[in-house]
Amino acid sequence: MTWLKPVDIAGDAQAVYSTFLNDLDARLSDPECDRYSLAREVLAQATYGRSHADLLSDAPIAALNLDARNVTFEAEYYLSTDTEKFGQVKPLLWLWKGLDLTPVGQNPVLGIPLRRILAERIFRRVGRDFKCWQNVEFSVGYNMEVGNDVVVHRHVLLDDTGGIELHDNASISDYVNIYSHTHSVLDGPDVTLRRTVIGRGARITYHSTVLAGSVVSDDALLATHALLRGDIEPHGIAMGLPARTTRLKLREPGTSGSAGVDARSYPRTPDRKANPQFPDPTPNQTRKPDEGQPAPKLIVGER
Repeated sequence: MTWLKPVDIAGDAQAVYSTFLNDLDARLSDPECDRYSLAREVLAQATYGRSHADLLSDAPIAALNLDARNVTFEAEYYLSTDTEKFGQVKPLLWLWKGLDLTPVGQNPVLGIPLRRILAERIFRRVGRDFKCWQNVEFSVGYNMEVGNDVVVHRHVLLDDTGGIELHDNASISDYVNIYSHTHSVLDGPDVTLRRTVIGRGARITYHSTVLAGSVVSDDALLATHALLRGDIEPHGIAMGLPARTTRLKLREPGTSGSAGVDARSYPRTPDRKANPQFPDPTPNQTRKPDEGQPAPKLIVGER
């Protein structure tokens, strides 16, 4: 049962929005669609109220930066990014990012269904009634797997470089960071890709961070400002830096069912190395300050 109430807008506005969304959906469904040209035209109209061709004639800097062929994403500089896959989703990611900076993207009644249309073409999988609010960032997009009735709130970072799963009814709160890659502490270019999983009905709450390879079980909760670098069992509530499960929700036995996400038994995707210069698993590269060698003595007056 939802706690949200329906909100209506003027019927003539809704009719215009519906026509726009249906047209965009139809054009993107056409196998012959040039996604780059379509995205730049939509951005030109939404941002400047003009065609891209008109804008190019007297404001070339503005016009050129609406075309995803003339911009780069951070992900394009990394060896782990599949050039062909990213080329397919790049104009749609640029359209998503650009529209979020306009009234179109800031208007939930238009922005949420618009993002759902784009997610269907960007993500590896997306279920029904996906709700994504404004200013959400993805690394590559094509490694996202999203179930039914998932909600992602404002200013979330979803680093899907190594793959992210958001299962049915998962909720990601504002300013959350979820990662799926990690760096060696000694060699920054030594990158390991680890799939991160958020289970059914799990809640990742405000300003918290989930590190690569973590599995959050069904119905679990990560508390505000927590840092998770491991797993949370079903119905668990984890908090702190680093996060530890300190409470369990009062649930009837079997609430999660048998086919969901349980971090204690969920099948793990093997880690993958992103840089061929570092093909082997990264060994332990740290020690506690009091292990191996004595800490240096402080000499009075030393600076």
